[in-house]
Amino acid sequence: MTHPFSGLKPRRLTPVALERLSEDPVVLLEGPRSVGKSTLLAELARAVGADLLDLDDPATQQAVVRDPSAFVNGPRPVFIDEYQKAPIVLDAIKAELNRDTRPGRFALTGSARHDALPPAAQALTGRLTRLTVYPLSQGEIDGTYEDLIERLFADPGATVASQPMSETVREEYLERIVAGGFPLALAHQRTSARNRWFDDYTSLTLERDVRELSNLRQGAQLPALLHLLAGQTAQVLNIDRAARATTLDPTTAESYARLLEAVFLMQRLPAWGKTLTSRATAKPKLHLLDSGVAARLLRLSSDKLAQRDPTALTELGHLLESFVVGELTKQASWLDAITGVGHWRTHDGDEVDLILERDDGAVLAFAVKTSTRVTGVDLRPLRKLRDATGDAFVAGIALSLGDRSYNHEDRLYIMPVDRLWQPRYT
Repeated sequence: MTHPFSGLKPRRLTPVALERLSEDPVVLLEGPRSVGKSTLLAELARAVGADLLDLDDPATQQAVVRDPSAFVNGPRPVFIDEYQKAPIVLDAIKAELNRDTRPGRFALTGSARHDALPPAAQALTGRLTRLTVYPLSQGEIDGTYEDLIERLFADPGATVASQPMSETVREEYLERIVAGGFPLALAHQRTSARNRWFDDYTSLTLERDVRELSNLRQGAQLPALLHLLAGQTAQVLNIDRAARATTLDPTTAESYARLLEAVFLMQRLPAWGKTLTSRATAKPKLHLLDSGVAARLLRLSSDKLAQRDPTALTELGHLLESFVVGELTKQASWLDAITGVGHWRTHDGDEVDLILERDDGAVLAFAVKTSTRVTGVDLRPLRKLRDATGDAFVAGIALSLGDRSYNHEDRLYIMPVDRLWQPRYT
């Protein structure tokens, strides 16, 4: 890899979580297994002087199950790692909050989405704030401060004009895609060791986390379903097609797909702006949460992606889009003002890969291109969206593997993909 990874990395979510702890009584950090939630929780506990409980430890888990109230009362904040291992603790927290709702009383981590847990685990629904801990962003990996979204909303023209020529070559992009953002995967410099880590990660997530959420009648089909859905990354989700290939009925395939979302292996990007035109579709797109996991599931190495045949170019297009959507989603998760995230696609085949909507209705739109040159024809979907949204449209950005940033036409810009994480320039 061209960006060697070493040690713990500062997380951009840390100040966000501390701010939420100063405002809300319970903060939930949820995200994939092995993404660094425990490390972040420990950092937050040190910052505010909280007691820390690790429910992944069997002895601690059993003690909490026997007497949860004994662990959640008292003057000091209580932070609980992997709370879903003993969801009864939420009832004790709820009872404690009935007496004292000061901000920062509790912080929790979980490796399954809170709304996917059984009803017994929903005691704090409506009484907690949720923050998603994603795999490391490219800026976190490199130690750079990413603020492209804020700068584009503030002044897209000045932001684009201030960018120097990109020095990132195609091979480095491919390496970043297949490496992904999981800290433990990045710690492996040898490709074979990293691939073993990815294999173990997906197997453990399916065998442990998914099965803790649900009793699967046809659980043996789950790995095959995951592989098939990985092949749909950056495409409109087609559950029926995946069901047919795995001999699952569509209803079961859909419920299993929801479980894969619940443990953060994949995410659906909803359709945005369905009411803008009658031609807009309402179907979500599918993205694997981490491009490294997706590449390994599809058995795609950087060497395979570097080939210039049509199949490799198509696969690169899908993985690059999921990679970019993932990076932008991470950056958006650090911002309070982003209230809408989605994609826009018409029945005519025009598609905008990602749209970020601010709480005042302002819109940024992104298209991802594997080419080094972006033409006016490539900008047609962004142009259509600009015309449909009018003054709400702040900027449309075509992110490519080229090396120049420039203004193509009214509110439409071209930028290299690496501008997402490169240090800011003034």
